[in-house]
Amino acid sequence: MRYISTRGQAPAVGFVDAVLAGLAPDGGLYVPETWPTFTPEEIAGFAGRPYAEVAAAVIGAFAGDEIEPAELLEMCREAYATFNHPAVVPLVQIAPHAFLAELFHGPSLAFKDVAMQILARLYDHILGRQQRLQTIVCATSGDTGGAAVEAFRGRKNVKVVALFPEGRISEVQRRFMTAATEANVACVAVQGTFDDCQAIVKQTFQDKVLRQAVDLSGVNSINFARIAAQAVYYFTSAVALGAPHRPVSFCVPSGNFGDAFAGYVASRMGLPVAKIVVATNSNDILARTFQEGRYTRSVVQPTISPAMDIQSASNFERLYFEGVEREPVETARAFEAFATAGLIDIPPTAFAAMKAMFRGIAVGEDETRRTIVATLNETGELIDPHTAVGVAALKRSPDVEGPIVVLSTAHAAKFPEDVAKACGVTPELPRGAADLAGRPERYDRLPAETETIKAYVRAFAEA
Repeated sequence: MRYISTRGQAPAVGFVDAVLAGLAPDGGLYVPETWPTFTPEEIAGFAGRPYAEVAAAVIGAFAGDEIEPAELLEMCREAYATFNHPAVVPLVQIAPHAFLAELFHGPSLAFKDVAMQILARLYDHILGRQQRLQTIVCATSGDTGGAAVEAFRGRKNVKVVALFPEGRISEVQRRFMTAATEANVACVAVQGTFDDCQAIVKQTFQDKVLRQAVDLSGVNSINFARIAAQAVYYFTSAVALGAPHRPVSFCVPSGNFGDAFAGYVASRMGLPVAKIVVATNSNDILARTFQEGRYTRSVVQPTISPAMDIQSASNFERLYFEGVEREPVETARAFEAFATAGLIDIPPTAFAAMKAMFRGIAVGEDETRRTIVATLNETGELIDPHTAVGVAALKRSPDVEGPIVVLSTAHAAKFPEDVAKACGVTPELPRGAADLAGRPERYDRLPAETETIKAYVRAFAEA
């Protein structure tokens, strides 16, 4: 299995090199040269199997012969043993044809754990074999950083620098990063937005001297291994609801588009996905894109669903690349222009292909709060604001085919103040994280300046 850049100016690499690199050297994102597929019989065979076994099969299809199947299966078993539910991603029914896929039973109580726990073990396996030390830099809008810190803390082959926008994530989200005491972890409160943090990470990766000096890698959803790991729960959820014998739809709270793109990946692998509803908050770049055919950056608005406060969804480049029939010159032109002008007019043929799979719906703050209350009253489920955005979009999608699964992306206890303000009930942290508020924090504050943060990364990596 070979991986190519969406911008076409980087050589094809294998799975291992794509994982360790994260971002392609030409600024593009890696995608498989060809999509691996499962037959309907193979998909049906996932029914009733442990989550780790399905994960090993799906991720193994992308790893090819670069990782031994038995070793990958053992890594998956170790990764998903960290979850506090035996199903890893259980389904909860909330309406006759509607379900929540609870993605928050991992160590940091967010869906990012599903991919990050296996990614950390992939890094350990690969870097240990190569006797390398890498520096990971990640930007987080709330949950990626906590999941990365939980997954990589204390590991001897990796140092982690997590950038988060100061004052724009919840206290619980912040503490999952900043309470780490291990010497291989550094956290930085950036005086800006998540889009600032994400742009700094991309610019850091384009500094070839720094990239080589600290052996830089990235675990944001720019890393294709994250997408592959997230595709797994599309398979397990859909098979539990009758796939491949009937199509299943998904409603995905989305900011950076990685989680929704993983559903597209599952469909390319043979899973019958009828529709993916992309649910955004008032930072509605993706909702507007799938409604109007224009990808237009606006000003980031702070909301009660902060992990979605994004106006530059990095994984959209992968979908655009597929929509323009894998034309790298056009993809590079479009996204280089977007970096400066903040606008892409999607070609009509590409837009038609996108609309065949995706629908975009934006949900405001009042509707989000009302949905938290209504879901509690109607089902007894206490949901976080991001999941509420997904459930609200579900209620506005009565025509979507088949059973529909809302991806419940975070535990309500990660946003206790906003949930309590909405419905009067304060969610409690699970037992393993109950003492989080009492742990001392450790982080640095820096301006949203690329050169300042590059110097910080280099000093930490070389210390």
